[in-house]
Amino acid sequence: MKKKSKTTTDAVKILHKTFIKDDPKRLASLQEEREKLKIAGQIYQLRTQAGLSQAQLAKLIGTTQSVISRLEDADYNGHSLNMLRRIAGALHYKVEVRLVPENAASARG
Repeated sequence: MKKKSKTTTDAVKILHKTFIKDDPKRLASLQEEREKLKIAGQIYQLRTQAGLSQAQLAKLIGTTQSVISRLEDADYNGHSLNMLRRIAGALHYKVEVRLVPENAASARG
């Protein structure tokens, strides 16, 4: 008796399997984009939870509203640890950085 293979209609899973799954460069790029999205989202979430506008947060840390806007953009590539610490401090948080084995990150891919 032949075993029926499962097919998926989930477009994201299909695209991942077709274009990313077996390509280390694309997997690394995907992971980097996920990290940028996570950082931008956290900055936005913490700022809005604190009831601050971008301009108000900028004033607290000695920068401009446009800098905060860029930091909250998932496409931004210039996140610095120093700036993240300034933002975290102004919002009464701390930055936590962890290094994990590469295979742990790619296993989630």
